[in-house]
Amino acid sequence: MSLNDPLANTMSHILNCEKKSKKECIIRNSSNLIKSVLNILKEHEYILDFEVTPTTRGEILNIKLRKSINKCGVIKPRFAVKKGEFEKFEKRYLPARDFGVIIISTPKGVMTHNQAIQKNIGGRLLAYCY
Repeated sequence: MSLNDPLANTMSHILNCEKKSKKECIIRNSSNLIKSVLNILKEHEYILDFEVTPTTRGEILNIKLRKSINKCGVIKPRFAVKKGEFEKFEKRYLPARDFGVIIISTPKGVMTHNQAIQKNIGGRLLAYCY
């Protein structure tokens, strides 16, 4: 398995485990960005919970699945989005209006596209989930 993009590997592993109807999946690569994305997925009830287990080689993430994800993935290249351009990417990555989330890295932290619209800031697209 190529580990050039740990976030992409995490999202595809979560989707594969969801398709296999597994109750949990284990991610061996952990980073603060992955934890932030998982927190957003947890807030929007796409996953039940996740726990971080420290080891001598880093951290292991144990993600408890809810079986409510239809599709998730990363957005590559990580497009820069100005504060008024979110609708174009909503149409491209989400199946319907107000259905699913686009996760964005902003100067104020990692958040969903709806939160970025409310705070009137732009950022870089990271991932989507619905």
